[in-house]
Amino acid sequence: MRAVIAEDSVLLRIGLVRVLEMAGFEVAAETGDGESLLAAVETHRPELALVDVRMPPGFTDEGVRAALRIREASPATAVLLLSQYVEERYAADLLATQSRAGIGYLLKQRVADVEEFIDALRRVAGGGTALDPQVVAQLLLRRGGSDPLSRLTPREREVLALMAEGRSNGGIAAALVVSESAVAKHINSIFAKLDLSAADGDHRRVLAVLRFLDGTQ
Repeated sequence: MRAVIAEDSVLLRIGLVRVLEMAGFEVAAETGDGESLLAAVETHRPELALVDVRMPPGFTDEGVRAALRIREASPATAVLLLSQYVEERYAADLLATQSRAGIGYLLKQRVADVEEFIDALRRVAGGGTALDPQVVAQLLLRRGGSDPLSRLTPREREVLALMAEGRSNGGIAAALVVSESAVAKHINSIFAKLDLSAADGDHRRVLAVLRFLDGTQ
């Protein structure tokens, strides 16, 4: 898989290149600003764009604006945003785009756990989601009791929040200290309560997460 990186910190960018190469990605381009990122995506048509939220010239939301343009012009390109702080409105902006499969929003501190970060990269590139636990916590606070999510039990909401972070059934089981079979039962119940039929196949997991995220808007 091809990837492009947009990060203005040279040292972090070098580290990200090495991590992506370890994960089996071909780094087609590395840039330090939004405009160069857009040009790189148009040229290389990568499967993944790894984007810093704040870049030159203003160091505000240049990366987010570039990511939104990428999602509009090249929806097949997955986008993983990296941020120094929890800025949930940027996550909400990205999640509000028409094509929301293959999206992620992580704090930069997560890069230090290389194995987990690589898992997030692969998951996003494969069309899944990877949301930082702190971002999910903020979204949960905003959500309230909006339907159809209000149908879920507290435990089911916990499971769905962990799904939004991109965790596997095994990861959810470990986090909640329950069996994987119990997790599977909770997930099936979530699918039923969110009106996701078996006809949706494996995509039901992504759809369930999107329903959860829609409830935060």
